[in-house]
Amino acid sequence: MEDRGFDLEGRLASLEEADLKRTLAPVDRVAERGYFAQPTGSELPVLDGEETLVFASNNYLGLTDDERVENAARQAATTVGTGAGASRLVTGDTMVHRDLERQLAETKGTERALAFASGYAANVGTIAALDPDVVFSDELNHASIVDGCRLAGCETVVYDHCDPASLEAALERRAERTEGATTESWLVVTDTIFGTDGAVAPLSAICALADQYGAWVMVDEAHATGLYANGGGIVQAEGLEDRVHVQLGTLSTALASQGGYVAGSEALIECLVNDARPFVFSTGLAPTAAAAASEALHLARHTDARERLWDNVSHLRDGLEAMGYDVLGDSQILPVLVGDRQDALVLVDGLRERGVIAAVIRPPAVPDGACRLRVTPMATHDHGDVVACLEAFQAAGQEVGLL
Repeated sequence: MEDRGFDLEGRLASLEEADLKRTLAPVDRVAERGYFAQPTGSELPVLDGEETLVFASNNYLGLTDDERVENAARQAATTVGTGAGASRLVTGDTMVHRDLERQLAETKGTERALAFASGYAANVGTIAALDPDVVFSDELNHASIVDGCRLAGCETVVYDHCDPASLEAALERRAERTEGATTESWLVVTDTIFGTDGAVAPLSAICALADQYGAWVMVDEAHATGLYANGGGIVQAEGLEDRVHVQLGTLSTALASQGGYVAGSEALIECLVNDARPFVFSTGLAPTAAAAASEALHLARHTDARERLWDNVSHLRDGLEAMGYDVLGDSQILPVLVGDRQDALVLVDGLRERGVIAAVIRPPAVPDGACRLRVTPMATHDHGDVVACLEAFQAAGQEVGLL
């Protein structure tokens, strides 16, 4: 009989041959340092005997093991329960969710906010629910934005990364094409901080172009929420709350939890409550996650965690550049450009041998020849941790021949 199944072993072999196969390596805790296991596949992992410094996490404010955040989750579990138990539209809507959404709306300067089970679900669900005729999307937008456009079935026009001139040309071409025709709905979508190159979107210019052509603006603040003015993101840092129609983000990076959110007008949130399929047909965000995120957002707004993070970012960037490394971006994400895939893999192994964990970014996330190490300090790293990271980069880079 003809085999109509799937050659999974062949797929894996191809990935292995191209140095693109990823593996899981558990850690004992999510914090600025921890004990990692070697990749083991399905076998029971065994933790290494030496603690390593973690410079590869999106836990930017280091709040995942903060006692106040843990206590908030613990209290929610005790008083509300460990899970929502149903869709928010059935019985899964709790006061814990409402408290989180109130604080998010206040931080983002909007009428309301809505929590989703993940940031991915928030992006996919929001774009599909808005159902735009055309989306103008930055070429390096997150996969969840790309998938949201596919699910919505809209026409997607991709513009050059962080390039207002490219966006303007795309808007102008579309306007000329549709002149005198039935009005289309247009949505300009961009990450505000891009996870692979640390770039900050030119948001003021994007908003000006959207205003000029009558488009709506949607931003994904996944890597910005909690890190800027009053615990907000780039929208708050640049004072663009009145010009961005849809503010979206995750609770799983700086806010040390799980889930996603959308913030905007009362009408927007009501439409998402009724039309966003990942919200309507998913069990609500766990109350423990909502409570943890709420407390983390409070700490981001009212403690010095943000200042400590940016001090570490400046120290680490200055040190890496002084050694001769090419460090991309303008944010807390410090991509160290290596170029060659094999050099990047050897460099990250050299760092690990010296007690530092960093992440390799390689195809398909970046083009071949543009491989980099993604280095992300946390607010909870102390001065000695940053110095140890720099020393490891110095020794490992010399060993590879990059310095």
